[in-house]
Amino acid sequence: MKPTVQEMTCIVCPNGCRLQVVEKDGKIEVTGATCKKGVAFAENELRNPTRSIASTVKTIFPDCPYVSVKTDGELPKGQIMQAMEQINAVTLKERLPIGGIVLEDVFGVNIVVTSDMTATPAPCRIGGREQAAVSSPDQA
Repeated sequence: MKPTVQEMTCIVCPNGCRLQVVEKDGKIEVTGATCKKGVAFAENELRNPTRSIASTVKTIFPDCPYVSVKTDGELPKGQIMQAMEQINAVTLKERLPIGGIVLEDVFGVNIVVTSDMTATPAPCRIGGREQAAVSSPDQA
């Protein structure tokens, strides 16, 4: 049985090495990597691919209707859609600081806030621009 060659681009550093990965008899051979991190990336990508997630969650606060969140580590690539279902189901009812936990242990990682909702004004964005508060049309 002829081993198959997979090509991938390493995403560990800005070099973006083009890797050729061959798995034969349970061993992985990586060429094209300029450092050990590229070899480790390729091996992990074949055996246990993981990813980070960045997204937003809804809140109950008019001055901050959405807040950015991310995973505090990497989760199995095959669990991303299920993790996003959990993230999309959240509506925050309390203001959290940067790093505040929104969801605990989602496939081994926590979902945390990346903006300080406790700051005044809250650094939230509406329609791509920063808003201190939402104003009604008759206040203009």
